[in-house]
Amino acid sequence: MSRPVAFAGEAAAISRQPSEPSRDCPICPRLVAFRHEWRAREPSWHNAPVKTLLPVSGASSVRLLVAGLAPGVRGANRTGRPFTGDYAGDLLYATLARFGFANDRFAARPDDGLELFVTAITNAVRCVPPQNKPVGAEINHCRPFLTATIADFPELRAIVTLGKIAHESTVRALGGRLADAPFSHGGEHQLGGVRLFSSYHCSRYNTNTRRLTEDMFVAVFERVRDYLDG
Repeated sequence: MSRPVAFAGEAAAISRQPSEPSRDCPICPRLVAFRHEWRAREPSWHNAPVKTLLPVSGASSVRLLVAGLAPGVRGANRTGRPFTGDYAGDLLYATLARFGFANDRFAARPDDGLELFVTAITNAVRCVPPQNKPVGAEINHCRPFLTATIADFPELRAIVTLGKIAHESTVRALGGRLADAPFSHGGEHQLGGVRLFSSYHCSRYNTNTRRLTEDMFVAVFERVRDYLDG
C-alpha cells in the first residue's frame, strides 16, 4: 500500500536532500574529529558514515524499516554495515531471520552472504559518536538523512525503533509529536500510513542487565510480522 511520506512543508526539502551523507560529511565537528581519530588508529576500517542496508529487491520493496541509534565503534564503524561486528547484530539478524525478514547467513562480516527481504536497516545518526552517545545537535543534524531515507520507501508500512533516541528522531522525521507517540518497549503508534513499533535497543548492556531479554525482543517482531501479514 503506497502512502505519502512527506508531511506539509517537507516535500520540497526531501526532494533536495540526499538520503546518505557523504563519506567525509563535515556537518558535526565532534563526529568528524572522532572519525579522523579512528582513521589514524585503524586505517583499514570503514570509519565513515554507515549507509542504510537495503533488501535484495531494492528500496521500492521496503515494507519494514529498522532504525537504530548509531554505528558502534567496533561494529558498523569497523565493517561499514549496520549492526555488523558487535553483539547487537547477533540478536537483531537472528530475529529478522526468524520472522522471514532476512536469510540465516549472518556471520558478523560484510561478505557473509546476508540478505534482507522487504526490510531496510538504518541509524538515526550515521556516524559513530564517542561513547556511543550523540548529542542533541548531532541527532538533529542527521535527521534530514533519516527523513529522506523514509521518503525513499514508497511501500513502507512499519518502522521498528531501537531505543529512545532512535524512536524520538523517527517520530520527528515522520512529522509527529513526541507527546503523541512516547517511547516504551513494545509501544505502537500510527503516524500517517506508518505503524511505529518501539523496543529497547538490542545492545549487550541491555541484554546483560536483563532490561531486554530475547523473548521481549522477539515479541516486538512477532507483532510486526502479524501487522504486515494482516
